[in-house]
Amino acid sequence: MKKVRALLEGKSGNVWSVSPNDSVYDAIAMMAEKNIGAVLVMEEDKLVGVMSERDYARKVILAGHSSKETSVSAVMTERVIFVKPHETVEECMALMTERRIRHLPVMEEGKLLGVVSIGDLVKAVISEQQFMIEQLENYITGG
Repeated sequence: MKKVRALLEGKSGNVWSVSPNDSVYDAIAMMAEKNIGAVLVMEEDKLVGVMSERDYARKVILAGHSSKETSVSAVMTERVIFVKPHETVEECMALMTERRIRHLPVMEEGKLLGVVSIGDLVKAVISEQQFMIEQLENYITGG
């Protein structure tokens, strides 16, 4: 099965982030502009949290707070679950399912390498299955 490092090599390399001091409004605006469901919260080069649309819905809207007056640090998830580049797509999918998350930062020796989403993982699984189907069809037909 494909490793996370290989997935990152096929991605653009863009990692979208905000500061813990930014407003939730600015973070949500970035997510809308980039068509993403979460942003990393970075302080200098250090990953300090993740803010997702779910955090926004539950901790801002339902709590009756103003997104323009609330800082990202007030709603972000601080205990960031991450993976290492040698982990497999299956391991990532199992972790995402167990923890009910849709984005995983990829870290190596304390350095952020990128982010994989559930969509990235599903595409990788489908691609691998399609390859296997083609190989089996070639074997069966003698091609």
